[in-house]
Amino acid sequence: MSALKRFFVEKIEDVTELSGEEFEHAKNVLRIGAGDEVILLDNSGKEYTAVVAQVEKKRMLLNIVREEVGEREANADVCLLFGYLKNADKNEFIVQKAVELGVKKIGVFSSEFSSAYMNANKLERLNKVSKEAAKQCLRSVAPEVAYFDTLEKALSYADGYENKVFACEFATESKCDLEKLSGSTAIVIGSEGGFSRAEEEMANGKGFASITLGKRILRAETAAVALTSVVMFALGELR
Repeated sequence: MSALKRFFVEKIEDVTELSGEEFEHAKNVLRIGAGDEVILLDNSGKEYTAVVAQVEKKRMLLNIVREEVGEREANADVCLLFGYLKNADKNEFIVQKAVELGVKKIGVFSSEFSSAYMNANKLERLNKVSKEAAKQCLRSVAPEVAYFDTLEKALSYADGYENKVFACEFATESKCDLEKLSGSTAIVIGSEGGFSRAEEEMANGKGFASITLGKRILRAETAAVALTSVVMFALGELR
C-alpha cells in the first residue's frame, strides 16, 4: 500500500481548506476526490490525517480524523547557508538535498564574488522546492529558504549556534574537528567565486571556524551536499 499523499496548508481546523497550487495538484494531477484520505501538514511538526469531504471549483474541504507528531524530523539543529549560484537548477539541487538530509534552516546569500542575482520569483521557487522535497522524504516541516543580500547578514542568521563551520577553498587546515561535532551547527558554503580573505576574516570574527574540504576543489553544489552529509553523520542523523 502506497503512503498517503501529503499537502501543506496554511491553517489546520476541524474542517480544513486546501487551495492554490496544492489543491490544483491534488485534484488535477493526483485525481484525489471525496472520500480519499491524505496527510495535511502545517509546518508545526505535526501530521494530520484527513478525509476529503467536498471538492469545489477552487478548493477542497477536508475533515481531520487523526493528529500525530511527525517522526522524520532530525534531532540535530543544522543550518545551511550557501552562496547563490548562477545556475538555477544547482540552487534547487542544494535546497532539495538539504531538506532530504534534515537541515532545519536554509539561507541563500550574495557575497563579494557572487555573479548571480536573486529576485522574489526565484526565492519563491526555492521555497516550493523545499516543500516538494519535504513531502517526498516524508518530513513534517518544510524549511523556509531565506535570502540575504550580504554575507554579513547571512552569518548573523546563525547567531546562537554552538558550532559554526566556514568552508574555504584557500584554508590550509581545518580549525574545527568535524568528527567531534555536538550540538547545533551552522554551515557556510560559498558561490562559484568562493570567498575573499576579508570575508573569511569577517566570518572568523563572528565565531566561524574555517575548514578545508580536502585537496580537490569541489563545485559549490558538491561542497554543500558533501559537507552537510558529513555534519549530519557526525551528529548521529545518518546512523
